[in-house]
Amino acid sequence: MDDDHLSELFWSVARNLRHLNREALEPLNVSPSHGRALNVLLKHGSLRPGALAEHLRIAARSATEVVDDLEQRGLVARAPDPADRRATLVTLTAEGRAAGDAIRSARQQAAERFFAALSDTDRTELTRILRQLRD
Repeated sequence: MDDDHLSELFWSVARNLRHLNREALEPLNVSPSHGRALNVLLKHGSLRPGALAEHLRIAARSATEVVDDLEQRGLVARAPDPADRRATLVTLTAEGRAAGDAIRSARQQAAERFFAALSDTDRTELTRILRQLRD
């Protein structure tokens, strides 16, 4: 198998999974970038905006826009960082935590549908390969 074909196949599968995730988020009225931000905050707890940007691999300005949108929706709040009062922390609200949990559930269900055609053995092997490529 040539590498160009493998690369195209990989990106095609990734596009299909992204499309399925977008569809899963539509009923929740959350964009993929908002969903990713909520997921990072669920996983890591309160973060400074710059740290959130790093986790999301986006520019700090873009992270500020995401936080502004989430704050307007009542999903996050900004608060002074107790370690440095000049800095700000982004924290999930109760509504944000509930939305994050709903997003995780929707994504998990979408992934289950997406990978349903694979046997347990194939899923295990795919997981091993993807972890190897990631690391």
